[in-house]
Amino acid sequence: MKDFISFIREQGVVGLTIGFILGGATSKVVSSFVKGIVQPLIGMTIGSPEGLAELKYQSILYGQFLVDFIDFAIIAAIVYFIFSKLGLTKLDKKK
Repeated sequence: MKDFISFIREQGVVGLTIGFILGGATSKVVSSFVKGIVQPLIGMTIGSPEGLAELKYQSILYGQFLVDFIDFAIIAAIVYFIFSKLGLTKLDKKK
């Protein structure tokens, strides 16, 4: 048991777990934002009443890919800014 607790302390498993949980919550919020606000706005701009996800060229549905890409870009930007503001980008650098 002592070795297990030492492993958790040394490897930062608790911090990793908290980051994983917060990442999941951030992903849900950003996905909701994109699907509820960004996607309809872009859909109205390009003239698609169904929204961005329903865009297609013949039988190729590329709209959902665009929605997922926007999700990814926003989540990546949020995670980057959080890590840079907290100074966590310096954790892996050798001393």
